[in-house]
Amino acid sequence: MTASMRRSRHPVTGQRHDQSRRYVFFSHDGFGVGHLRRNALIAHEILAQDPGAEVILVTGVRRLPAWTIDPRICVVPVPPLVKGPDGVYGNDSFSFEETVAQRREVFAAVLARVQPHVVVVDRHPFGIGGELRAALVAAHERGATLVLGLRDVLDDPATVRIEMAGRGWDDVPEIFDEVLVYGAADFCDHQLEYGLPFDRPTYCGWVVETAPVARRIPRSLTVAAGGGGDGGGVFRLGVEVLAARPGWRGVLAAGPYADGEDLAAVVATSPAAGRIRVLDDAAGCSPLFAGSSAVIQMAGYNSTFEALTAGLRPILVPRWQPRREQLIRAELLAARGLADVVGEGDRPETVARLLDGDRRQSLASVRRAGIELDGAVAAASRLQLHCRASRAA
Repeated sequence: MTASMRRSRHPVTGQRHDQSRRYVFFSHDGFGVGHLRRNALIAHEILAQDPGAEVILVTGVRRLPAWTIDPRICVVPVPPLVKGPDGVYGNDSFSFEETVAQRREVFAAVLARVQPHVVVVDRHPFGIGGELRAALVAAHERGATLVLGLRDVLDDPATVRIEMAGRGWDDVPEIFDEVLVYGAADFCDHQLEYGLPFDRPTYCGWVVETAPVARRIPRSLTVAAGGGGDGGGVFRLGVEVLAARPGWRGVLAAGPYADGEDLAAVVATSPAAGRIRVLDDAAGCSPLFAGSSAVIQMAGYNSTFEALTAGLRPILVPRWQPRREQLIRAELLAARGLADVVGEGDRPETVARLLDGDRRQSLASVRRAGIELDGAVAAASRLQLHCRASRAA
C-alpha cells in the first residue's frame, strides 16, 4: 500500500486527508473503454510527477481491464449506460432514469467526501443524462477546478454542432475552467468544426501509452477492435487475411466486450486456426503492437495511436455508424500518409497484399505529420497547475 493510499480511506465511506492533492476523473464509457483509458493514462502520469497525489477514477465500465489495476488509484464503479447499435444508451438491469439516478448519487457522494481540487470529465460535460451537473456545480462553488476532456474527433461536424448547441452543454463556459482536447487544432479544430462553446481550449497532443521496447517478430499480425463489442467483422477479416498468408501468425486482442464464443468459433473454423492466439484481456495493445510486424484494427482513439507509437503504419477498418468518428480519424491519418484504410467487406486477398510491404514507420515521420504523442504528460502538467491554483480546501 502506498503512502497516498494510507492517507485516504474509501472515497465514498471514508474521510479524506486535508494535505493531499486530490483529483477525481469521470468517464461514462458508453460502449468501449476509450474514455477510461485516457483518464487512466493521465492519472498515471500525475502520479509519476506527483507521487503524493490522491486519484479516484469513477467509471461505468462494467468489466475493468487489467490496466486499471493500480494500488495507487481508487476505482469507483457506477451503473453502466451502454450505447446500443442504434446509438441509444441503456442498462440491462435498470431503466435509464433509475441508472441516471444511481450514477448521480454515487458521483455526488464521491465529490462530497473527497472534496477534490480538480475534477476531470471526459466527453460529456454533465454526463449522459445530466447526472453530474448538481455535484459539479457544488464542487465549482467550493472552489474546485473543473476540466472537460475531449478526444481528437467527436463525430461528424453537423451532429456535434447540434449537440453542443443543446441543453446538455448549457453553462459549460461558466462552470468549467478549462477544456483539454486530446489532439491538435490542425487535425480537428473543435471551435471551427463543432462550435465548441469555450474561448480557448488547450490542445495537448494525443494521450497514449509509450510503447515498450520489444523484439519485433517477423510476419506477425495483431488484430484489435478496442473494447471488442462491435469488433466481430474486424476479427473475421483479420482471420481471413491470416488464412490468405500461410507464413504469418496472429494474435486477436479480444477486448473486455468481445463475444468470446463467437470469436472462438471464427478461429476454430479457419484454416489458420493453428497460427492464431486469442488474448482475452491484454494489458493495453502497446506491448502487442511493439512486437508485431503489422496491425489490422478499428480506428478508435487509443489503439490507433498506440499503433503509431509502436512504430507501425496501421491497417484501419473504421466503424462508420452510428458515429462517424472512426471514419473521419482514419481518413485524416490516411491523408497524412500514416495509415491505410479498408472496409470489413473488402476482399481478404486485397487486404492481405498490404502485408507484403514493410508496415513500419518512424516516430519522426509521425511527428513530421503533426501527430504529437505526449498528450498524457502535457495534460497531467496542466492539471497539476490547476491543482496548485485551486481554491478548494
